[in-house]
Amino acid sequence: MSPVTAGVLQLLALIAALALAYRPLGDYMARVYSSKKHYKPEKWIYKAIGANPDAEMRWPAYLRGILAFSAVSVLFLYGLQRAQGVLPGSLGFVAIDPDQAFNTAASFVANTNWQSYYGEQAMGHVVQTGGLAVQNFLSAAVGMAVAVALVRGFARSRTGELGNFWSDLVRGTVRILLPISVIGAVVLVACGVIQNFSGIHEVGQFTGGSQQWNGGAVASQEVIKELGTNGGGYFNANSAHPFENPTPFSNLFEIFLILLIPFTMTRTFGRMVGNLRQGYAILATMGIIWIAFTGLMMWTEFAHHGPALDAAGGAMEGKETRFGIAGSSVFAVATTLTSTGAVNSFHSSYTGFGGGITMLGMQLGEIAPGGVGSGLYGMLIMAIIAVFIAGLMVGRTPEYLGKKIGTREIKLAACYILITPALVLCFTAAAMALPTPGNSMTNSGAHGFSEILYAYTSGANNNGSAFAGLNADTQWFNSTIGIAMLLGRFLPMVFVLALAGSLAEQKPVPETAGTLRTDKPLYAGLLVGTILIITGLTYFPALALGPLAEGLAS
Repeated sequence: MSPVTAGVLQLLALIAALALAYRPLGDYMARVYSSKKHYKPEKWIYKAIGANPDAEMRWPAYLRGILAFSAVSVLFLYGLQRAQGVLPGSLGFVAIDPDQAFNTAASFVANTNWQSYYGEQAMGHVVQTGGLAVQNFLSAAVGMAVAVALVRGFARSRTGELGNFWSDLVRGTVRILLPISVIGAVVLVACGVIQNFSGIHEVGQFTGGSQQWNGGAVASQEVIKELGTNGGGYFNANSAHPFENPTPFSNLFEIFLILLIPFTMTRTFGRMVGNLRQGYAILATMGIIWIAFTGLMMWTEFAHHGPALDAAGGAMEGKETRFGIAGSSVFAVATTLTSTGAVNSFHSSYTGFGGGITMLGMQLGEIAPGGVGSGLYGMLIMAIIAVFIAGLMVGRTPEYLGKKIGTREIKLAACYILITPALVLCFTAAAMALPTPGNSMTNSGAHGFSEILYAYTSGANNNGSAFAGLNADTQWFNSTIGIAMLLGRFLPMVFVLALAGSLAEQKPVPETAGTLRTDKPLYAGLLVGTILIITGLTYFPALALGPLAEGLAS
């Protein structure tokens, strides 16, 4: 069987698995967020934090809950890292430096999991399990809560109430993320992923000599890093490490976990607004972009020219021989079209065009299917923009799901789509203009520029993956990428929740013959075009200086 055929079969198996999970999980999540019942463990949590789960919140109160919870999370994780040297199970590792501790705390709370450190050489068991793994659950639950609040904005009318943040946070964690993670961790352990609390020990090498390895609760952290589209890794090699991703089956299973909730949340959306076809339209848009990007990535990596590449059957540099070009390509697209950032290969070793595809996937806003929660609300913002453009073309007040898209709504949507590119381009320009950040680049020219552009694209879009070759463990990068991650995560949430509140206050507009049908293939095509045009106009000049220039020169 040829590597191309094997890659196509992997992709078909992945699509089939996602299709089987789509309806039951999507409907289950809709029931979770619509239920009025509280389980006993949930009641204990509400009592411990002093929250009333039945109190409805308007968008400012919902936002305050998110920001207060996230601020406490950053402070807790920062303090845990700074105190690591005196904690049990530290494996002899000392406290993390202040700038790196801030960067890591911001990263995991912002659902980014950008890592400027070697996990197995810096973090002990308590920080890994009690700090980083916990935030993998909570940051994912926050993203899902914001998405559900926006969906309620469409579903409700004549009220500004969007639900209860604390209830949404706890239910998303206890009823959705935890059960799936338990099952997924068992599967990963069966595949060979390690799960223990062993200390550092010597391991012999085939070529002679030895090296030090430490164990850890890897399977339990691995499953939520993928399921919650967090990224990062217990080990520096991430999902290329055999302790994290030992077999081709575990590789495909991890990709499945990455895509599972972002795709199935479109079913949740359709169920909660009372129109499943609207969910299918969003799903179709996400699916078209994801399949197109995956096909393009496999083509550019398999078909790249050169004697060495022809002999290897494609561009194998930086890719795991266990997974091959196909397994690495599908993983790379999945992780950059979502806000995951986990990697099983080095994206900087991809062809110039291949590296550009990973960057463009993040620059779309990671909405196809995007991160857990963030992909859905990002796509719904784009849906509003597309409806607005269609309204301009026909001279009609735009409507979406029975809600008018007026001046206030379109301003909030515009602010949402502008904030992340502004962070990426401004920080990239500053890093290229100043001498100190430039010293961190291993490569010069177009590839060196791509390293910097990729880093801020990854940080501001809450992805977390990186081009190898950039030394990001400096005060400049730890501080500026940390700021980009926090602003890129929480500023867009301000606009999403304000938009949700504005929509919830409206009375529904009856559908007429002139209403744009947003559940038809024509609208899905318009939405795909809107996404690509907006991203292209925003990022094309920067991409032309980096990956496009490198790809055309090769």
